[in-house]
Amino acid sequence: MLERIIRFAIIQRWLMLALTLGLIALGAWSFGKLPIDATPDITNVQVQINTEAPGYSPLESEQRVTFPIETALAGLARLEYTRSLSRYGLSQVTVAFKDGTDIYFARQQVAERLQQARSQLPAGLEPQLGPVATGLGEIYMYTVEAAPGARKPDGSSWTPTDLRTVQDWVVRPQLRNTPGVTEVNTIGGFARQIHITPDPAKLVAFGFTLQDVVDAVARNNQNIGAGYIERNGQQYLVRVPGQVADLDALRRIVLDRRDGVPIRVADVAEVGEGPELRTGAATQNGEEIVLGTVFMLVGENSREVAQATAQRLREVSRS
Repeated sequence: MLERIIRFAIIQRWLMLALTLGLIALGAWSFGKLPIDATPDITNVQVQINTEAPGYSPLESEQRVTFPIETALAGLARLEYTRSLSRYGLSQVTVAFKDGTDIYFARQQVAERLQQARSQLPAGLEPQLGPVATGLGEIYMYTVEAAPGARKPDGSSWTPTDLRTVQDWVVRPQLRNTPGVTEVNTIGGFARQIHITPDPAKLVAFGFTLQDVVDAVARNNQNIGAGYIERNGQQYLVRVPGQVADLDALRRIVLDRRDGVPIRVADVAEVGEGPELRTGAATQNGEEIVLGTVFMLVGENSREVAQATAQRLREVSRS
């Protein structure tokens, strides 16, 4: 049998050469499609539930958030185990499923059970599912920084708040549209916020509470529709645009009227822009920067996603 194979290979040597070249080409093509990672991803099938609970101590987060969520998740199909972490202002529950479970089936089950658990959670708390990624899904990091001597159009220097604004509103939304990218996290800089800082003495003098200020701002920062009017076969929409457009509009919001005199937010509070409270920062060569981390969708080819991310980042830089 071996002699027949050898004799056939000698006689059909050009066919054998063509088959060899074909195998070489197939191997080269397959090599280009192989996912290349530093380490194999052996993470089990898991779904993470994060719940922000501002002001809750670790004990309160455990009792009032973590425990009700874990209890609601008991009995899920193909559930292996759950583990949790309760910290100040944060509850995190990780649900692990048996190997081979479809990740989207697992997330659907968890989302259904979370709907049942919402009635048992304190008002205002919203559990959120983590991204469809694993612990080894961090495939790309980049920085947002100002070039030496760079100035804004108004001539001022770029601040950490400006860099964070560019990251949140320009860079991150475009990167999230990259195929294979499931999440983009940000570290560093300051998120731009509008701060309304009431003066306790003025509140007491006017007989207001902090909740009165919060309610007044909420009532006066919304657009209201009132249907439409038909005239001569045309439809005219009736609406009241009341969304606040600038800081002065916030200052002019009326809290109450006393003897016909309006008392506005500016009479009891300072209104201005300011940075968020943060617990960390990112630096490079001693200078503060904004750091972005791209997370890959489970099951994707990390090399292809990283290359696509780099290409998209170059396009973003030009914009």
